[in-house]
Amino acid sequence: MMGPLLALDPGAGLVVAVAGLLYLGGVRRLHPRWPTRRSIAFAAGLAVVALATQSGLAGAEADRFSVHTVQHVLLGMVAPALLALGAPVTLALQAASRPTQIVLLRVLHRAPLRVLTHPVTAWVIFGGSLVVLYFTPLLELSLTDEAVHAVVHLQFLATGGLFSWTAIGVDPGGWRLPHGARLLFVVLAVPVHAIVGLAVMGASAPLAASYGTGAAALADQRVGGGILWATGDLFGVILSGVVLAQWMAYEDRVGRRHDRLLDATPPR
Repeated sequence: MMGPLLALDPGAGLVVAVAGLLYLGGVRRLHPRWPTRRSIAFAAGLAVVALATQSGLAGAEADRFSVHTVQHVLLGMVAPALLALGAPVTLALQAASRPTQIVLLRVLHRAPLRVLTHPVTAWVIFGGSLVVLYFTPLLELSLTDEAVHAVVHLQFLATGGLFSWTAIGVDPGGWRLPHGARLLFVVLAVPVHAIVGLAVMGASAPLAASYGTGAAALADQRVGGGILWATGDLFGVILSGVVLAQWMAYEDRVGRRHDRLLDATPPR
């Protein structure tokens, strides 16, 4: 059964509150130039993080694998995509003072961050983290150790954020892929959740002893594997749609710019 409606996590709550206040401060400095749709996307992302960490989902995650996978999807896919659409790095660069802007730009172009945000690195981390979590003792450890549990939640957000940041491409970074390459980047990631989900569904024993060892635990694990498979495919489709929409808007802007240049050119 689902636990209580609230299962407060002070650490996660503090992160959500601080992120929200910092973002709001930047928006107030740029108002009314900052797009409202960006603010809505970022606020929705924070709301998803709060839902995953402060509700009954967090309370029941340690008891049912299927609930854990729902929380995983929210923290590792839904929230990062919405936060990336909020363009927090762009907001920080536009709202900050000149010295702070220089520091941020230097950090963005440092070699370690360029390696970490390379599309191949982002893809490997996004897919590899799933394998490490579900097919090593890390899952059981995260259910029995509060510190590891918090790190795993942070890892969900970080790896999902790295992937979404690269795919959506709104914020500046060391690597800015053209739209076609970003679409391919997303499409190649779609099978990852399907493969992991199928492997989880096909496992002959529960992945973590904390979830139990009986038939009910195994059945719930199969449900969780199905959730990973289905939501991974859906996430890929939606993210592909976002990239396609961005691509079409870009081509439309280029076309209108070209038309204006032609109109401004005097006839010979």
